[in-house]
Formats: sequence, C-alpha cells, structure tokens
Amino acid sequence: MKDSYRNIFLLIGVIAFIIMLFTFKIKFDELLANIERAGFLFPIVILIWVFIYMINAISWHMIIHDHKDNHVPYLKVYKYTITGFALNYATPFGFMGGEPYRIMELTPYVGISKATSSVILYIMMHIFAHFCFWSASILLFIVVHPVNMAQGIMLTFAGVFCLFFMYLFMQGYKYGMAVRTIRLCQKIPFLKKWAIRFSEEKNETLELIDSQIAELHKQRKKTFYTSLFLEFTTRIIGCVEVFLILRILTPDVQFFDCILIMAFTSLLSNLFFFLPMQLGIREGGFAIATGGLALTGAYGMYLGIITRVRELIWIGIGMLLMKIGNKNKTDINKYYK
Repeated sequence: MKDSYRNIFLLIGVIAFIIMLFTFKIKFDELLANIERAGFLFPIVILIWVFIYMINAISWHMIIHDHKDNHVPYLKVYKYTITGFALNYATPFGFMGGEPYRIMELTPYVGISKATSSVILYIMMHIFAHFCFWSASILLFIVVHPVNMAQGIMLTFAGVFCLFFMYLFMQGYKYGMAVRTIRLCQKIPFLKKWAIRFSEEKNETLELIDSQIAELHKQRKKTFYTSLFLEFTTRIIGCVEVFLILRILTPDVQFFDCILIMAFTSLLSNLFFFLPMQLGIREGGFAIATGGLALTGAYGMYLGIITRVRELIWIGIGMLLMKIGNKNKTDINKYYK
C-alpha cells in the first residue's frame, strides 16, 4: 500500500517536471549557451545544494529525535528532505505535495502522530527562518544603503509584516497549531463539513500532535534554537549561489547585495506560493532586485535561468531517489487506523 502512495507522489512529480520543461520559455540552444557561460561554476552551484539539503536534514533530524524511542537514520531523513522539497517545488500549492509524502515515509519509524508533528514542526521552522531572514535583510538594507522616504515606508510595512507572522509562529510553537488549523477550516465553506468530521474522529490525535509541537519550544529550547539557526544558515549559504552566478557577469557585486537580492526574490516567490516553481515570478523578482541595486535587470534574468536549471536538476534527483532505495515494505495502513 505504501508503494502505491509513493508511486502516486512520483507520478505527480514526473508530470509536473515534464510540464515545466515544456513551459520553460527559452530555446534549448540559448539554455546551453547560458550554461556554457557559467563554466565550471555551474557544477559548484549544483553542489552547493548538497550542503544546503544536508543542513536542512540535520535540522529536521534534531526535531524528530527527542532522546526517546525515535531512531530514524540520518540518511533516510536526508533522502526525504530532498524528495520532499522536489515535490514541493514541482506541485502547485507548495507544501501540498512534499509534506504528506514526508509524513507517509516517516510514519513506519515513529508512528503517525509523531511523524505529523515533526513534519509540521520542521515546516514551521523552515518558514519561520524565512521571516527571520527577511527581517535581518531589512536591517541590512538600512545599514548598507541610503534609504529615501518611499523605501522607508516600504521597509516599515515589510518589517511589520514579518514581525506579525513571527509572533503568530511563536504562538503556534507555544500552544500547537493542529487543533487551531482544523478549527479555522471549520469556518471555510468548502472545508467545513470535512473539518468537523475530521475533528470528531481525530481529536485525540490532534491534541497529541499539538502537545508534541509545544514540547519543542517549552522543554527542548536548545533543539529549537539550534534548528532555527541551521535553517537561517541555509538562507545565507543560498546567497552564495547568487554571488557566484553574478560574478560570472560582473565583478561589481557585493555579497551583502546578494543577500538583499535573495531576500526580495524569496519574499516575492512565497507570496505566489500557489504557482508550481513560482514560474515567471522568481525570474521577475531577480530582475527587479538586481535593477534596484544598480545592476542591470538582464543580470537578474540570467540569474533566474541558471537557478531554474539547478532546481530542475534537483527535482529530477528527488524523483529518482523516490523511486530507488526503498527496502522498507511496512504496510502504512496500520498507522492510520
């Protein structure tokens, strides 16, 4: 049964991957020319994500292991990290693909409630780190660039936006989010009946998940802040990719500017999370960000092309990993009874 679920996720990912290849608005010879221009730096850009996913996996592995009876091999977590992000990138509505897959794969090791809570906790940490990164980037912009009134107003709104959601996440860490999310769904017309029925059937499981979420912040503060630091670190390492690609085009680029480019583009991309791979949004974000920092917008478009190719390669790797190396044939049905 578990293999059937995995094959469904794999099929969704492969279909999305093929669609994105055919909707990639650049001719093949132009794409090869851009990759050739990158030269030896292109493989380095690919390899950077080996380390980024490695740190992501360490962060999630720490959340899963609470010094009790949870013994999930790190390499398995590393694999599920890569495949989960591959599905998230390839499917619409982002986390609708990768997170159910991660819960499914983790369930045989730790049970459904712990698998669900650890995946929720990790994705909360992943998003929370985004808000921390955006907030830090606002401060960085103020320090390294003169700010006019229009920029000051925009940065103020962005700062308030980030602080508000950081507050919501801290509340979620303190009290849990599973029960609250289902209660919110009960107020949405199309989800109301399902949410009420699900709440009645799974109330004890939802409360257990919330208690496990709250435990991380209340009793395992070292794990909480270490995991957050690791996730924040991956954002900075991701800026190295931007720096290397732009250095192909011009020596007049500072690493601080690459942080600001990445912050703006990731914020814009996440606002359009419902688009698979944020098609067109990321390229536009790179063009606007580079243009706003006295670099030509063409640099941003080139940056978008190279990062898009890198992402397609890692989606392909994720799909391949999903298909191979699965020796665990545990029947997942018993965990959902």
